[in-house]
Amino acid sequence: MPIPPDMTTAATTIDPGVDEHIGSVRESETGGVRGRTLWSAVFFASGFLAIAATLPFGVDSSRSPSAVTVLALIAAYAAASHARFEVGTGLFLPTGLIFVPMLFLLPLGFVPLAICGALLLGAATDLLRRGLPIERILIVPLNSWYSIGPVAVLAIAGERSPRLSDWPLYVGALVAQCGVDYAIQAPHQRFVNELPFSLAARYMSWAFLVEAALAPVGLLVALVAVEHPVALTFVLPLIGLLVVFARERQVRIDHALELSHAYRGTALLLGDVVEADDAYTGLHSRDVVELVLDVCDRLDVEGRERRDAEFAALLHDVGKIKIPAEIINKPGKLTDDEFELIKTHTIEGEKLLAQVGGLLGKVGRIVRSCHEDWDGTGYPDGLVGKEIPLVARIVRCCDAYSAMTTDRSYRKALPPSEAVAELNRCSGTDFDPDVVEALVATINEHRAR
Repeated sequence: MPIPPDMTTAATTIDPGVDEHIGSVRESETGGVRGRTLWSAVFFASGFLAIAATLPFGVDSSRSPSAVTVLALIAAYAAASHARFEVGTGLFLPTGLIFVPMLFLLPLGFVPLAICGALLLGAATDLLRRGLPIERILIVPLNSWYSIGPVAVLAIAGERSPRLSDWPLYVGALVAQCGVDYAIQAPHQRFVNELPFSLAARYMSWAFLVEAALAPVGLLVALVAVEHPVALTFVLPLIGLLVVFARERQVRIDHALELSHAYRGTALLLGDVVEADDAYTGLHSRDVVELVLDVCDRLDVEGRERRDAEFAALLHDVGKIKIPAEIINKPGKLTDDEFELIKTHTIEGEKLLAQVGGLLGKVGRIVRSCHEDWDGTGYPDGLVGKEIPLVARIVRCCDAYSAMTTDRSYRKALPPSEAVAELNRCSGTDFDPDVVEALVATINEHRAR
């Protein structure tokens, strides 16, 4: 069955790092809170509750909202917490639509406790619906920390009604919100998952950008709701739509991730087919994968391009299953006609992978170029220099080294030192000089171990 174009595109464009991060986040959200997660949650939850419980006594307020208004804000916030959007590499909840009005309708000192209570209500309904472990409630205070920043900024400025002329103050409050959120979540992720602070910033940046985009809408609601609290009901249909859209988006991402994993499974299966057809070619391809990934690391090839390199290395010889075995395993020198037939394996590989389509169809175009030479004397298209895809240049060089250092039907393996000398001799003719330099450094590092 052909894969729907939208799903093919989604699976092709998902960054493997994002894929792994989304998977780990989802796994962490369905399990219990134990070990490091438990210790971190208790530590940060205790700190939040201590500060949140103190703020009502330390921040003066003349506001006295009705019980209906308070309950409406908490219920609306709890509803908004169910609209979970995976945006870029971050997780975003459109709770700012309600959080901003809270800052101007509730006594400032009580806002963090109200946020915690609303998240607790939302989490409780989610835990009951999904049957998750009850100890996940401990995560709620951890996720409430962000509210401390804006409350502190607005309290220092003095409690006042919302007005557009105070926009610099509100920008400062938004910056404080993002800063406190990062200052809590980044160490938590570092302690629990050993996530580098730089990656935590990357994963959270998308959520911060969307938060900044929605904050003005929340301010608009606050401007009206201060005089007419019933205006809060106007935002409820929007929250309902966001909840629906969030669930649909989650389903689409689920399908895209499943498809991405299916592509990996298909690539590994095709690798097994190559190995079953010709044991040498299959084992050789797996050796090339290891070399290619090491070279990618040295050349800072990351994300989707690194994933493409892995698949291309595994499948660069897949077209040889179309070549007669007696030619592949011929012990003597090939005739001109036989060599011309061998040269078609890159085109056959591209055709085979194009039939799979999607991600592997893209890899097929790289496979086609894995025997192009830097000086334009390669095949099948005679590409020159950087006309050749970088991934194909890396596979070409690693493929040659692996071939030289393994026994073939027509000759014995060369010692690594001779193979390295051959790589250096052909640098700038057969191979990209930068790739040769990276591969030789990788080989020397392996030999030194």
